[in-house]
Amino acid sequence: MFDAILIDKTDDAQTVTTSQLAPEQLPEGDVLVEVAYSTLNYKDALAITGKGPVVRKFPMVPGIDFSGIVRDSSHEDFKPGDRVVLNGWGVGETHWGGLAGMARVKGDWLVPLPDGISMRQAMEIGTAGYTAMLCVMALDRCGVKPGDGPVAVTGAAGGVGSVATTLLAGRGFEVAAVTGRASEAEFLRGLGASEIVDREELSGKHRPLAKERFAAGIDVAGSGVLANLLSMIRYGGRVAACGLAAGMDLPATVMPFILRGVTLAGVDSVMCPMERRLEAWRLLAQELDLDKLGALSVEVPFSEVIDTAPRFLEGQVRGRIVVPVAPDLA
Repeated sequence: MFDAILIDKTDDAQTVTTSQLAPEQLPEGDVLVEVAYSTLNYKDALAITGKGPVVRKFPMVPGIDFSGIVRDSSHEDFKPGDRVVLNGWGVGETHWGGLAGMARVKGDWLVPLPDGISMRQAMEIGTAGYTAMLCVMALDRCGVKPGDGPVAVTGAAGGVGSVATTLLAGRGFEVAAVTGRASEAEFLRGLGASEIVDREELSGKHRPLAKERFAAGIDVAGSGVLANLLSMIRYGGRVAACGLAAGMDLPATVMPFILRGVTLAGVDSVMCPMERRLEAWRLLAQELDLDKLGALSVEVPFSEVIDTAPRFLEGQVRGRIVVPVAPDLA
């Protein structure tokens, strides 16, 4: 038996409990993983609180990512004892996820954990950090270079934003960290931000074109924030968009695209092809300053995850939330 957070729904009322499950209750899959660490992400918080239609089938174990050790496998690429990490693929939404002592998943969803990254560090990076690297890779594919000018990162004190700030600064970029929390300025400068931008500067009514200010951007907000950011991008610049924390709409015009040649690159971490996933984790192992991970994350005990979820949605938690499930495995 093992502990698991279980979300259920009856008569339109959602319940969330910490339950005891047996391995035979796990869904189908060709690899059984003993979970060492998981995280609490935005999607998980929405699922646990019921404030977003994240869970597609009930009952559901949340946790869109995890790291752990393979205990049983019929997949040709994995054997017992292998260290693995999983991000996305609908885990925690349509397939039981990582906020449990064990997970049974498809081997095609797993990434071998790169040497040099511990299982705890893998979740300090987590889906947010992996997504941040995908965004950096998207800018790289568009040819954005450090000498082009400042790169704006919205939600910079959050999970994706904090890792993106660190990665970009490590590559030599001038990072303009956008945040609504002035108290995080010192934290963001410690990650390498060159400039702190008040979120209010990007939250007001947008204009079709504003003064050219940034060479590129990474956006986690969507809605009016993304619209304003696009209007401030210099000629030929790019924005990688990966989130909708401010809303899923985009109240923009085509002006930045047709008058300044701006490119909007969508970044999806859930169904991202395996080749790109492997590249992202390889680059994270090479480029991310692992010594800074401690500053990017906080640890929340498994027993406190349910109570922490609403605080996360209210923006009361900085950076990444790491959940030790069976830390002795690491």
